[in-house]
Amino acid sequence: MDLLKRLSEVAGVAGREERVREIIAAELEGLVDVLETDAMGNLHAVKRAGDGAPRAMVAAHMDEIGFYVKFIDDKGFIRLQQVGGFDPRNLFARQVIVHASLSNEDLPGVMNPASKPIHISTPEERSKIPLIADFYVDLGLAPDEVSAKVRIGDMVTLKQEFIDLGKVVTGKALDDRVGCWIAIEALKRLREPAFEVHAVFTTQEEVGLRGALTSAFRVEPDVGIALDTTLAVDTPDIKDHQRITKLGGGVGIKVMDSSSISTRWLLDEFLALAEQRGIDHQLEVLPLGGTDAGAIQRSRLGVPSITLSTPSRYVHTVTEMVSKADLEAGVALLTAFLQEGTARLKS
Repeated sequence: MDLLKRLSEVAGVAGREERVREIIAAELEGLVDVLETDAMGNLHAVKRAGDGAPRAMVAAHMDEIGFYVKFIDDKGFIRLQQVGGFDPRNLFARQVIVHASLSNEDLPGVMNPASKPIHISTPEERSKIPLIADFYVDLGLAPDEVSAKVRIGDMVTLKQEFIDLGKVVTGKALDDRVGCWIAIEALKRLREPAFEVHAVFTTQEEVGLRGALTSAFRVEPDVGIALDTTLAVDTPDIKDHQRITKLGGGVGIKVMDSSSISTRWLLDEFLALAEQRGIDHQLEVLPLGGTDAGAIQRSRLGVPSITLSTPSRYVHTVTEMVSKADLEAGVALLTAFLQEGTARLKS
């Protein structure tokens, strides 16, 4: 869990994934045959197989949802541009870090909506849910200090400690640092893979699957596997049919989401493999949201693609929660498939 903790806590908003990439590259040094960064910032890790082996692209995105500095007013307060999908209800009274480029510092601050405190607000004002545009960051610095350190376009991330609670862990950016973790762990376990494995740690997934799009064009895979999180809404006041997956119920094998419908024969093979190996799993239908599989599947002439999902409670918050057993199930199923291959591509 030390690696997952470091991946969770490091900053890496879409377009600024370099700190995440450094951790992953250091972890994979010497474990793969090729380790390269492309023009989009995607990290390509290649583990070769025998001559003529089909190519498998395994994609996990490095970026997290966050903000860029959009405006600094004459009092030193910072307004934000969101990068990725936030629910404003989860953003009240948060600690943040402004990654200041002019001073090369990580500056702690607080984020709040521009509204009155409860003591002087009306009932109508208290019931209003603010928009993202209403939030601002206070660094507690004089205006001239802020302008000397921070510029427009600097990255802003939510601050949160990763916590190991025993059977589960919780923290920020587990979407999709858990996918990165699963890919790394699978690469560590692979001995003689049936595929030439291209593990791609992608950029800018949260703003449109952009890194996976260019990476799939480069790799030209025979099969694509995205690793991501999915909803585990097995929490109070949610109806059973809305839960999508259950925490601790095993790796999610995606049927469809709003970016892709998993290739049927690939879905069937993953299901059969999970059952043969006794790997806990659950089928997943996600009505809204997508993964890198949506970009891989549509590359060039089309690629058979699927997503393996880690069930997560409280997605797109800083308290995302995943089960260690589900993480292990994801590693086990991915490793088994890459190790055994598929008769479909051998024939």
